[in-house]
Amino acid sequence: MPFPTKSSYSAKAAQTRESLANAFSSWENFKLSLQVKDTLAGESTRYIDADPLWMNEDLEPTPPEKRTWDAKTYVLFYFGLAFGNWSLGSTMIGIGLSWWQAIIVIFISQLISAVAMIFNTRAASVYHIGYPAVSRAVFGMYGSYYFVGARAILAVVWYGLQLYSGASHVSNMLRAVFGDSYNNIPNHIPASAGITTKKMLSFFIFWIIHFFFCFFRPYRLTKFFWFKGFIIIPAVIGVFVYCMIETKGNVNYKLQHTSIAASTGWAIMHAINSGLGNTATLITNQPDIARWSKKHRSAMWAQMIKPFAVTISATFGILSTAGINGKWGLELWNPWDLLDAIQDHHNGSGARFAIFLAALTWTVGILGTNIAANMISFGSDAAMLFPRYIDMKRGFFIVEFLAFAIAPWKILASASVFTTFLSGYGLFMASVAAIMIADYYFIIKGNVFTAWLYNPRKSNLHYRYHKGWNIQALIAYVVGIALPFPGFVASLGAKGVNDVGLELYYLGWILSFVTSFVLYIAICKVWPNPNQRAIQEQGLGWEEASHVMLQGEDPDQKDSSEGFHKSPEVVGVKDLDKSNGV
Repeated sequence: MPFPTKSSYSAKAAQTRESLANAFSSWENFKLSLQVKDTLAGESTRYIDADPLWMNEDLEPTPPEKRTWDAKTYVLFYFGLAFGNWSLGSTMIGIGLSWWQAIIVIFISQLISAVAMIFNTRAASVYHIGYPAVSRAVFGMYGSYYFVGARAILAVVWYGLQLYSGASHVSNMLRAVFGDSYNNIPNHIPASAGITTKKMLSFFIFWIIHFFFCFFRPYRLTKFFWFKGFIIIPAVIGVFVYCMIETKGNVNYKLQHTSIAASTGWAIMHAINSGLGNTATLITNQPDIARWSKKHRSAMWAQMIKPFAVTISATFGILSTAGINGKWGLELWNPWDLLDAIQDHHNGSGARFAIFLAALTWTVGILGTNIAANMISFGSDAAMLFPRYIDMKRGFFIVEFLAFAIAPWKILASASVFTTFLSGYGLFMASVAAIMIADYYFIIKGNVFTAWLYNPRKSNLHYRYHKGWNIQALIAYVVGIALPFPGFVASLGAKGVNDVGLELYYLGWILSFVTSFVLYIAICKVWPNPNQRAIQEQGLGWEEASHVMLQGEDPDQKDSSEGFHKSPEVVGVKDLDKSNGV
């Protein structure tokens, strides 16, 4: 490849100046210059009555060349997310469980979570569409805005909080390298701000690191998630081994607390739901991850590593911090506090080097989690909320600035009620995931008509529903969150909620999921929605819409009576699933 010449640079510079001049020549030209690529241009048969204002490349199905995630990538991806759950055990012990009860409960909660993730992966792995597109199919062209918008807001908050957590490990590294020079940086920020000068420096460094990843869509981050999955292992095991040597295996200090007046059974249910709440966002986000899969099974079964990885990591966290707390008379659970305490007691060059490596690997782990759980989800959501002006990559940059603007250190320092809300909002996500799974497996029989996902008009035979809202899904959603809601409000400080209300809250995620799941199916059996009726009238079997797509047929050929043409080649294709990795 020839090197760029001076004349080529001059030509590009002239082209840039001409584009800028044209963009600022009028208001209309300025708006056009801000728009993302119009993917509908020149498209005549792939979509039906599509509106370019409702689509962009990140809302459309992922093309084959961008499906770069194979089974190994997904295994390492979920392992990397799971193995960093060092502090989960502290939540369980704080609820009132013994250490061995906490370990069992963690495994049960993560097993339930993994099963839900597997089921919520299928639609995206077959049709290669993200959460916003799946939301349109399930909740309607307009109804999806609530479910996507709510997730986008929460993604901003969690993105900021994860930035702050990662900054704590950056502080570990800076202290390990610079010692007292970092630790004694004078503070010039008021105490009311909830952050010190040295912590702001760490936050800013971690925040800047995220910018590099804003330039890449997930299909280009395969190697990074491989790296993240491997690098977290030595950090967790290394710190655990050190703690066992330092304490000589004595881990019997404060391994049982009692913070709620409840029987062991209700404490266990509360703990299981706390564990599910810890992964509620990830369960709902599955379509944004699974859409990049090479084969359908690649994204589905990799989640089964999660219960084992989370349980092992949390067990290491329980035993390590309990032992150190007992020996040194501390009360800490977070890994960054533990690393700080280790340096307080061992400040030699060897110990500081080990602390630096451990903090580095945990920093990479939090970075990967923040990208997977929050950056990608917000980018997807923003691409749907403003499809002509924001694509996924622009969404990444937007969440970067929004996460800084919300001052997450301020939230953690002064808004205890709000952080309690964040911990309990999993019950809202449970109903969303339940309806998505119920719809795909029991209502539409795995048939998603991607050609209709970009048509907001009344002519949309599948996803217009009732003025753009799937009323059946909304009813199931509201009822699902209503039952545990009083107890949830009580957790925020409200008075007057009786024991029954609190017990329903302890059932939280499971209660919301099961209620919305069963109710949505029951309502649709009695009162079918328009999309369900269309599928019944066409007599479509399991995932026949995907079979047409996989055969290279026009996925949803327009038909005046049904809106979907069932290709004669679909019937009797017995080996199709096998050849396509289903």
